[in-house]
Amino acid sequence: MSAAFQDWMKTIQASMEADMDAYLPLAGTEPAKLHDAMRYALLGGGKRVRPLLVYAAGALSGADAGVLSRAAAAVEMIHAYSLVHDDMPCMDDDELRRGKPTVHVAYDDATALLVGDALQAQAFLVLAEAASSPSLPAPRQVAMLRLLAHAAGSAGMCGGQAIDLDSVGISLALEQLERMHQLKTGALLRASVVLGALAGKDLSDDEMTALNVYARAIGLAFQVVDDVLDATADSATLGKTAGKDAADNKPTYVSILGLEPSRALAEQLRQEAHAALAPFGDNALRLRELADLIVQRKA
Repeated sequence: MSAAFQDWMKTIQASMEADMDAYLPLAGTEPAKLHDAMRYALLGGGKRVRPLLVYAAGALSGADAGVLSRAAAAVEMIHAYSLVHDDMPCMDDDELRRGKPTVHVAYDDATALLVGDALQAQAFLVLAEAASSPSLPAPRQVAMLRLLAHAAGSAGMCGGQAIDLDSVGISLALEQLERMHQLKTGALLRASVVLGALAGKDLSDDEMTALNVYARAIGLAFQVVDDVLDATADSATLGKTAGKDAADNKPTYVSILGLEPSRALAEQLRQEAHAALAPFGDNALRLRELADLIVQRKA
């Protein structure tokens, strides 16, 4: 990673931490336990890949910084809520996330359930309040809200999680595994890219198609790398329980393809992501660098 890219990431990550803090209910306000747990779940950790994608795509459409902030915060709130629910005993039953106890462990199951529900609602509230920006026409805002709702629902992230839960102990074909992860992981990553694009001026149909091809490639690559890391890294490095997919008998790219073919697939997807951005030239540098980060990360 170049120094310029690292500086850009740190700037976005720091601004997102401050913005999300401001978009959440104040700590200590009633119901204090719920609000404190929402902050515990959302703030103080994470790579913020989805907000970074929002900002990088927003640079292509000349989007207003205030609109990008709200779009990025909204998609990260949806992501955080999904992690809280995924970690609960009724789903993946995990005790470690981002190097600290999961929400249901730090608080309790009922609070964790409510934290997820509240963060999902807060996401749409935050994005809806972007209407105050004169640069965001009402039809465009509605399109962004619709996109996020679709990506988070049964035709997106929740649907993918449902398939994942139903697939434990079952041998999936590669195409079935890809479909599951296009929903569970890919839908929200794609939404991040498209939200950034929609936040500014109109892009051409060809440009939007290129962004969708890019988003599909990085969405799959993200999950392939996650599967590789789950099989090869330790819990301290990952910040979550390593080896859990194999222990839970879940189908993964590593279990279907093997370790080295999975690494080769991730690299192939990285190249596809780069190729898709050709129409944007140097303006898509940050998106290219994010594709590299997704594939080459160690945690």
